[in-house]
Amino acid sequence: MVVSACAKDSGAGTTGSSASAGAACEFAPAPSAPAGSGSSATDRPVDGEEIDASGLKIGLAYDIGGRGDASFNDLAAAGFDRVIKDTGVAKENTRELSAAPNEDESVKQSRLRQLAREGFDPIVAVGFAYTESLRVVAPEFPDVQFGLVDSAVEGAANVTPLVFAEQEGAFLAGVVAAYQSKKCHVGFVGGVDIPLIHKFEAGYVQGAKAAAPNIVVEKKYITPATDFTGFQDPAKGLETAKGLIEKGADVLYPAAGASGIGVFSAVKQAGVLAIGCDADQYHQPALADTKDVIVASSLKRVDVAVHDFVRAAASDDLASLPKVFDLKVNGVGYATSGGRIDAELQGILEGFKAQIIEGKIKVADKR
Repeated sequence: MVVSACAKDSGAGTTGSSASAGAACEFAPAPSAPAGSGSSATDRPVDGEEIDASGLKIGLAYDIGGRGDASFNDLAAAGFDRVIKDTGVAKENTRELSAAPNEDESVKQSRLRQLAREGFDPIVAVGFAYTESLRVVAPEFPDVQFGLVDSAVEGAANVTPLVFAEQEGAFLAGVVAAYQSKKCHVGFVGGVDIPLIHKFEAGYVQGAKAAAPNIVVEKKYITPATDFTGFQDPAKGLETAKGLIEKGADVLYPAAGASGIGVFSAVKQAGVLAIGCDADQYHQPALADTKDVIVASSLKRVDVAVHDFVRAAASDDLASLPKVFDLKVNGVGYATSGGRIDAELQGILEGFKAQIIEGKIKVADKR
């Protein structure tokens, strides 16, 4: 997926007011990179012992958008594909199902029941939207292991939460935005005005202001909390981005799922810059025509969480999974594909990253 926001009654707002229009940022003293740090870490440590999961049937229930969203769902798909390859699961023993925008809760429940009744175990539900459905369905299938991305079901022993410190990766995106902005004026596009996306907003704003205290941050959400089409509407993403660019933002960061495709189009049309979210979006096929505007990406390793969950379920070792996929375990991070981040900024990013891991910087998870 995807990194806000504004007054709750309008869905739009601005943070910061003292940067001069068109002036470059005045930067705060930056932390030094720790000794031995290098490029951003996009890969996890090599997996441990080989696991034979060839006898398993693995199910995956996507959030809206499914494969091809160039973000959150595609990451889940990548982890799904990798674990199939690594553990010997036969392709015919896998199943992928996708959600529709604003579908009824009963449809989500039916999707999960279908997978469980057909013998799929483990099953990964991609997205917090499955929380209430799993609260109902998981007790009906106590012997099936469910992994739930971005949420938890309290009291359900067979539901493993796969949650992330999204705000930490977004903080680093904010640092990049400040250093890449020519006007000290940046923007955030949220897909849907919900607490999960507020985490991206909070980290992004904090990171931008840690780098440049007087930076101006424009923020707007595509849809309110009740309308989840904000994650799957590139046209609205484009129009929302245009509005922020017209206000003066010259680096945009969308946490908006497939709607981010439209944000990148608006950025390219305007000749400004963008930061990817969730995946290393510079390398996403769906963004091949706009990748040259993507200077970096914050990473949310949904692929790692899906892969590690299935491996852990296959080896009956779910307790080995991290409680939170954060910077410390490379569950979130950043990528600098495209060659726009120089060695100096790389060192600054590594310095901020080290301070977050060490607890010297506490990144807010609420706006």
